Amino acid sequence: MSDADLIKLYSKRILALAADIPHHGRLEAPQGTSKKRSPLCGSTVTADVRMENGRIADFAQNVKACALGQASSAILGAHVLGQDRASIQAARDALVTMLKEDGPTPPAPFDDLEVLRPAREFKNRHPSILLAWDATLAAMDEAQEAA
Repeated sequence: MSDADLIKLYSKRILALAADIPHHGRLEAPQGTSKKRSPLCGSTVTADVRMENGRIADFAQNVKACALGQASSAILGAHVLGQDRASIQAARDALVTMLKEDGPTPPAPFDDLEVLRPAREFKNRHPSILLAWDATLAAMDEAQEAA
């Protein structure tokens, strides 16, 4: 990876998002919890949720990932409250399409994921970018099973 590629990939916007992750930490009594790990880089994200009427009422995430994974977690965290499983899944699927197929930007409120478009060329970074989404979906599934 050249210096120019690194500068393009780790933009100021990505680094700013990575430095300010909403809902960072853990919930005291989550209904659902999931920890996901990227085998390629060792990044991990643990997501805790409390659900109400099929929507995320409370959320926390413990993020130990590269700047790209942190930026993705920050965008998720900024808009996760009030979302149902279908909206989180749709945003995750759109993110995958954007990264793998240069597809359209995920829809609002997750359209800030556009900042991660330069990562499409770095397939080894995709798992870290998806960790928060996968952990959140698994935590939502656990909460639903417990209900």
